[in-house]
Amino acid sequence: MRTRSKHLVIAVDGFSSCGKSTFAKRIASELGILYVDSGAMYRAVTLWAIDNESIKDGEPVSNRIIENLDKINIEFRGGENGREAQLFLNGKDSEQKIRSMEVSSMVSPVSKIPEVRYRMVELQRNMSENRSVVMDGRDIGSVVFPDADIKIFMTASPEIRAERRFKELKEKGQEADFTEVFNNINERDHIDQNREVSPLIKADDAFILDNSHMIPDEQMEWFYETFNDFLK
Repeated sequence: MRTRSKHLVIAVDGFSSCGKSTFAKRIASELGILYVDSGAMYRAVTLWAIDNESIKDGEPVSNRIIENLDKINIEFRGGENGREAQLFLNGKDSEQKIRSMEVSSMVSPVSKIPEVRYRMVELQRNMSENRSVVMDGRDIGSVVFPDADIKIFMTASPEIRAERRFKELKEKGQEADFTEVFNNINERDHIDQNREVSPLIKADDAFILDNSHMIPDEQMEWFYETFNDFLK
């Protein structure tokens, strides 16, 4: 592990529905630093594409999305000290809409558009320029912050991840079918791992956290046992 930089940067990568956001929020809250959900940014672009007729026959209309990237304004309000940040898309609170199954089913195809990834990476790097941050996503430690102070790669079995996602949707009052959720998890894994630009991979110096059978408190115990000396 490298020497700690002036502004602490913690990268939390891993598969979808591994609980990355919950884990990263907890870290941010206990360390008193900014939390950023990078995946929400790709969901925001996807929501914009859906609302602006840039999805055709189940595929994103890449050129239309690319042409409008500078018009897609994404910002987080709140989020300091681990508080729940709300994503605003072009000035509108879109936190609930970006979590829908409709967006989930299209976010991976939209995310693999190179220009979309380049733009999101630029925005993500800007967020850490003057403050410490913990950010979760698919390529934070491998692409966005290759020199992050701490890198964690989270994983869990597809079945457990589908159960967690299904439960989350139901608790939010959204309609959900377990088979559909499970298939979506596997499809997103395949797309994320096989896209040409910034595929989902474990950075060589990342620490693996398999939380298939861990509760949040146990994950935090692992975090402090692994990184306590570095955080002092």
